[in-house]
Amino acid sequence: MPRERVQVAYGERLFSYGFGAYHPFNRTRTSVFEEKFSALLAGQSDLIELVEPEGCREEEVTLFHTPEYVSFVKMACSPKSTVRYLDYGDTPAFPNCFESACVVVGTTLKLLKSIASGKVRKAFSPIGGLHHATRAAAGGFCIFNDVGVAIEYALRFLGYRSIAYVDIDAHHGDGVYYEFEEDPRVVFFDIHQDGRTLYPGTGFEHERGKGEAIGRKMNVPLAPRSGDREFIRSFERGVEFLKGFDFDLVIFQCGADGLAGDPLTSLRYSSAAHRFAANSLVELAEEKCHGRILALGGGGYDPQNVGDAWITVVSVLAGIR
Repeated sequence: MPRERVQVAYGERLFSYGFGAYHPFNRTRTSVFEEKFSALLAGQSDLIELVEPEGCREEEVTLFHTPEYVSFVKMACSPKSTVRYLDYGDTPAFPNCFESACVVVGTTLKLLKSIASGKVRKAFSPIGGLHHATRAAAGGFCIFNDVGVAIEYALRFLGYRSIAYVDIDAHHGDGVYYEFEEDPRVVFFDIHQDGRTLYPGTGFEHERGKGEAIGRKMNVPLAPRSGDREFIRSFERGVEFLKGFDFDLVIFQCGADGLAGDPLTSLRYSSAAHRFAANSLVELAEEKCHGRILALGGGGYDPQNVGDAWITVVSVLAGIR
């Protein structure tokens, strides 16, 4: 792959999104990635442009989320609130969590706009891809769905006609799939652990879209203990599926919780899965959408796995061998 400059969002305002030391989505989960990224940056500073995280406007959040839900989050995250959870028990409320979640959304939008402007073709935000939040509710550690906001923004304001969303997080991207299930402008491909064995219990092969979007969605559930061989075989199927459509941008949710040893899942990938996926998408994006890829970190709850997977993705995007 040719070498090219890649933007990477990096800063404490972004990394501080989390729910405390005893929650799986905590500050230490990215520690190995930060160490590895610092070393990569020291040797490849010509290829990596650091981007300062930033917040977003409320009207940007409501491109995807309902005003009622956004108001609820603001209330629940106020210092005087007695609300303990934003959902049924996975996603705690805490003071200033509204602002923290807005930084995730704002940073994803900042990278999206940079790609659309032509400044770069590829970008990565380690804290993004919060794919479980629906338009009207939190879910699975996700307060706001930055993917959903980015898709709506791209289709409404950037002149993009279609988006390809590719998700390799071990958990199904239900907040993206169901909210765009009938939208033919969103081509959707998701590999995940079988929903009969893992949250959120969705993403079955027969779910292929509805209405005008039938056949424009592909869900591939894998059995627990599936490894690189099963992943690569399934991803090859997904690439052939994606080749059947035209799109203007690839959004790549590259969650690391499918790697062996993650405390919340039962898949057994190595970082070779991320390398294969990223390489495949770089080639596909060159063919389909002028090389434009917005990569988002997603889940992953073993720090070593997170570091290995995300550094692999950044290296592939930049063409670093």
